[in-house]
Amino acid sequence: MARTAKTETTFTDEERAAMQEHAAEVKRARGTKGTRAEKAAADAAAVEAKIAEMPQPDRGLAERIHRIALEVAPELAPKLWYGMPAYARDGKVVFFFQDAAKFKARYATLGFQDSAALDDGTLWPTSWAITPEFSEADEAVVADLIRRAVG
Repeated sequence: MARTAKTETTFTDEERAAMQEHAAEVKRARGTKGTRAEKAAADAAAVEAKIAEMPQPDRGLAERIHRIALEVAPELAPKLWYGMPAYARDGKVVFFFQDAAKFKARYATLGFQDSAALDDGTLWPTSWAITPEFSEADEAVVADLIRRAVG
C-alpha cells in the first residue's frame, strides 16, 4: 500500500487567538457566580463590549445584527463564542456574527449552527456574507432568517 505524505496542519494567529478567547469564555462561565439572570446579564454585557471594540464598519454591522436579534428573538441569549457575538438557546449557539477584521476577511459573516431551523430540502446555506452596504432590505432578510432559525 502506498503511503501518502503527511501534511502538517497549523493554525493562523487569528485562529489561535479565537481558540484562546473561547478558552477564556469557558473559564469565565464556569467561574461566574450568581443567578441565571446575573450570568445572562454578564454575557450580554460582554457581547456589547466586544461589539464596541470592533473597528468600523464591522462595529456598525454588529450593532445592527445585535439589535435585530434582540427584537425578533428575545428568547435567545447573547453570549461570546470564540470571541464573536453569538445568540444561544439552552446554551447552544443558534447563530453568530463574525466581523471581517477577526480573520482579516473581505466581508463580515452571519453564520448559523445546526440548532438553527433553516433546513430546506437537502441543501441550504448556513452563512451569509455581509458588506458595509448592508441595507434596510437586507435587515429584513436577516430578521426573517433569525425568525426561521429559532422556529
